[in-house]
Amino acid sequence: MKARESGPRSRVRVGTCGFAESRGRIFADFDLIEVQQTFYQPPREETALRWREEAPRDFFFTLKAWQLITHERSSPTYRRLREPLSEADLSRAGAFRWNAVTRMAWRRTLGIARALRARAVLFQTPPSFLPTPGHLRNLRRFFEAAERDGLRLVFEPRGEAWTPAVLRPLLSDLGLLHGVDPFLTRPVGRGLRYFRLHGRPAWNYGYRYSDEDLLELKGRLNLAWGSWVLFNNASMAQDARRFIRLLERAEAGSG
Repeated sequence: MKARESGPRSRVRVGTCGFAESRGRIFADFDLIEVQQTFYQPPREETALRWREEAPRDFFFTLKAWQLITHERSSPTYRRLREPLSEADLSRAGAFRWNAVTRMAWRRTLGIARALRARAVLFQTPPSFLPTPGHLRNLRRFFEAAERDGLRLVFEPRGEAWTPAVLRPLLSDLGLLHGVDPFLTRPVGRGLRYFRLHGRPAWNYGYRYSDEDLLELKGRLNLAWGSWVLFNNASMAQDARRFIRLLERAEAGSG
């Protein structure tokens, strides 16, 4: 299913947010995966190295940044945090503050990215993270200081307050890609399209994409810059396979 030549399919990669099935099936059928464990509690680097060794050479990994960087301790996702942190440390986590806790979290995230030879790291923010002056200062400080090691950094904010007028100078100044659900909003800026599909309407994770949805998604791809398409719904693996078949049929029909 993964065979690709030099046509439009070569500029589109399709995968899942997390190991929705066995690693063998994911590596055999898809082009990339966005690792989710790194958001809750990063695995050991030895584990990430094993995943990289198991995957085909041309398989792409991306990963989600540790929640200690993006989310404050009030987030329910902290229930899955296993790191032994003090109350003082927890109070300093999240919201892109640049301090000893978030620097440690970025070093750990970056270590996993290196082990995976990852192509990008996603920073998804909670709905409570609004573009206030304080949050915008935090973002600029964090991304200006954080070592990148050649990685693409993808910013996926949530909420209507993150307008193009707010995002355009931020993404441009900090060299970030805009991660979006293409059924929810259009990406701001030029370059690679990093699409994350959260169901329709967005965040309806039980949604199964229809054939009409997948045709609409195909029309939103950018073949000049390339598109990475990551399904993040309950039927993510099945929907991703259907989308790959759609792309392959379209390419065969145009040949």
